Amino acid sequence: MTQQTPTFARIQVGDTLPALQLPAVDRTTLALFAGASGDHNPMHIDTDVARRAGMPDVFAQGMLGMAWLGRVVTAWAPQSRLRRFDARFQGITHLGNAMRCTGRVTEKLEHNGEHCVRIELASANQFGQTKIVGEALVALP
Repeated sequence: MTQQTPTFARIQVGDTLPALQLPAVDRTTLALFAGASGDHNPMHIDTDVARRAGMPDVFAQGMLGMAWLGRVVTAWAPQSRLRRFDARFQGITHLGNAMRCTGRVTEKLEHNGEHCVRIELASANQFGQTKIVGEALVALP
């Protein structure tokens, strides 16, 4: 079954987007993202470097967390409908964190002649600790 793009008329403030539940972050995920993104910062892939910097171990790249939030939006509406996407990093995503990414419609508005919705985004680990909060602006037909 293919997903239909939500429409401005059917969406209401307070509606939630389908959540994205991810498996626990592991070293393979960090290495694969480093290769795909070109972010080879050793803090994310080399335990010795991370420990010398005072961290207990390597941790997820911030852009990996932002990409997960982006998946919440683009699973709901086509990427071509995304008009803005912002994120604020609130905490470090450590190895073993199983992230849950969520979205909620907070506003319906007109922006540059298009009907849009503002979506509040957040990711939290299995302990309820928020790691990233963000916002997306999505144009809807």
